[in-house]
Amino acid sequence: MEFQEDLKIRMVVDSDAEAFQGCNAYALRKGFSLRKGHIRRAKSNNVTQRDFLCSKEGFPLFKDLCNDNMLDKLTTRTGCKALIRFSINQGVWKISHVNSIHNHELAKPEERQFLRSGRKTHDAHGGVISSMVDAGIKPSQSYCYLVEKVGGAENVGFTKKDSQNFLYRKKSETMEGGDAQSLFNHFKERQAKDSKFFYSIQVDQLNRMTIFFWRDDRSRLDYDCFGDALGFDTTFRTNKYNLICAVFVGVNHHWKNVLLCCAFLLDESTESFVWLFKTFLESMGNKQPKTIFTDEDQAMANAIKQVFTGTRHRLCTWHITHNATKNISSLYANPEFRTHFNKVFGGCRSEPEFEATWDSMTSKFNLQTHPWLNKLYNLCNKWCPAFSFDTFSANMKSTQRVESTNNVFHQMCTKTTNIIEFVLQYEKKLNGMRLTELQEDFHCKQGMPHLKVISGILCHAAEVYTNKIFKFFEIEYMSCLTVRLREVSIEEGVTIYEATEEGHKRVNTIEFISHTSMVSCSCKMYEAKGILCRHALRVFDSKYLTSIPTQYVLKRWTKTVKEGMLLSSDLDDSSPQGNLKSAQSLRLSQLMHKGNSLFSLASMSDWGVHVVSEKLSEAMKLVEKDIKAKKALDKVKKKNSLSTSNVQDDDQHILDPPTVRAKGVTNKRLKSALEKSKKVAKVRYTSRMSPPNTVVSGNTHSIWYFILFIVNILYIM
Repeated sequence: MEFQEDLKIRMVVDSDAEAFQGCNAYALRKGFSLRKGHIRRAKSNNVTQRDFLCSKEGFPLFKDLCNDNMLDKLTTRTGCKALIRFSINQGVWKISHVNSIHNHELAKPEERQFLRSGRKTHDAHGGVISSMVDAGIKPSQSYCYLVEKVGGAENVGFTKKDSQNFLYRKKSETMEGGDAQSLFNHFKERQAKDSKFFYSIQVDQLNRMTIFFWRDDRSRLDYDCFGDALGFDTTFRTNKYNLICAVFVGVNHHWKNVLLCCAFLLDESTESFVWLFKTFLESMGNKQPKTIFTDEDQAMANAIKQVFTGTRHRLCTWHITHNATKNISSLYANPEFRTHFNKVFGGCRSEPEFEATWDSMTSKFNLQTHPWLNKLYNLCNKWCPAFSFDTFSANMKSTQRVESTNNVFHQMCTKTTNIIEFVLQYEKKLNGMRLTELQEDFHCKQGMPHLKVISGILCHAAEVYTNKIFKFFEIEYMSCLTVRLREVSIEEGVTIYEATEEGHKRVNTIEFISHTSMVSCSCKMYEAKGILCRHALRVFDSKYLTSIPTQYVLKRWTKTVKEGMLLSSDLDDSSPQGNLKSAQSLRLSQLMHKGNSLFSLASMSDWGVHVVSEKLSEAMKLVEKDIKAKKALDKVKKKNSLSTSNVQDDDQHILDPPTVRAKGVTNKRLKSALEKSKKVAKVRYTSRMSPPNTVVSGNTHSIWYFILFIVNILYIM
């Protein structure tokens, strides 16, 4: 109810809320802010009198001059006597006294939007801002959008600062019980909705969380399809607890990154990695990957050797070449040495060739005793492709796929991001990546890629492979025209060929079995990448094969890689818990679509606004009445269930991780020693240029506050 006229004695309302709403609307029209005042009760505890006061009623209390927060606040109380008094008799609220005289200036019409009692973040507006912020839009930009949508800041009903406070309160509600406990509750809720959701948390002796790991049911499906080659990296850190983010990333059938799972570690010890890798295998059905790529870390290597017994451990070549600029910087600047060094990294096709190239490089530049190169040589089986061509790696050579994922994490995190906020943002990014994969699947089903030449093998490849993988296959097929074959021998259906490419001296040996169409090439491209090489395709072409043999169509690269695999959510689409949020979002979207159309039509005339306002008020009362009834019923059911249930929740409260972050640590990727040394040199240079005896700003403020305090005491005396 709103009082359209000046307040008069004996005006009647039905409730406290209606009284405040009417008085507040009156106060805003006059230009002052309202607040609730004294309340009187009878012996039966029934309210008999209620006062509504001007916000400037009363006088300020004594302020401590040494309190920084108190000094920053304005003194707004002026002792204003304006009030509105209600007397309540048998549930009827009646105005018994009004004092409309103020001792201060009232707000002008254009200033009334800033009055405190008139500023309220309504659920509809708050929902819009929350949705936009969750989508990655900045809070200030979300508020500007709302201002534009309602036709000006004066029509929003709250300020930009109020919107920030609303988001902070919402964040605090999410964080109720602590960061670690909120995360634990979130995981339990996810597991209640999805029986295949997996999480594991490790705590220390004080019950503080130190490591946690999680993955959903879709991640398990992705691992079954694309878990043969993984990238693992720990160069991203959160800022609040300095936790280390450990991510497992694979390659899907569209040649894009796929996030398989995530974990946070308190340290990079061997024990922490062993726990993480064992938990990872447990969550994935103890199926080990064929290849895993990491950076050069001894604790990580020890844990991989202990847990991933059937996995080939490969080192990131990018990190090694980057470290070369630090350890052999003078040599690396030499073009001739760099040619030899690059051939060692990617130009050797066999172990003997690698050994000969390495010996030639070290002897030519007299590096037989160089400590870093000797250490690198001892790890050659982990970074030289010549030692791993027989193991599938999806053509990965470094952890750059993981680092590109870390860039995504850096964009969605700030210096104050909590763990639960990161997990929620991670889930949204994960859903976005899965949506991109679904879109790629849809495009693959819509038609066939354009063929450069008409060929049976090429048509077959276009039918089975995804568009991206087909492009790789097409390059190899078109390049087979440059391959020259020479038959070396034939014996019992086994033919040996030697293949050379135009402009290249390297000779590749190919073995072909005619009755099974089995082919093997010394370049080992199919074993490492899962796509037939140009040499093998040249043999198939010479044998007039019109399709790819079934054994050489690797399912992980095909359009049907996930056929026959179901998620737990697919098996139970009718689950009310799993579909509650999505159903509410769908209903909200339908209502907003109809509401926007209705509001646009109604705003064209005063009569339309009047009709819609009345009907909305009626609808609001009906919906609120229904919601109150449901809440009361749920409360009774909950009380009954608690009284009849013998189950006790004896879960211990999990405490937040220890805050060990040093000053200056950010959530960016960890820098190398070379980058750190450059930064140190720059700091030393600037420190020489800065003036001596610099006083810290915080101490300066404290001294000034102390001086002001002494001056005030002397003034009083």
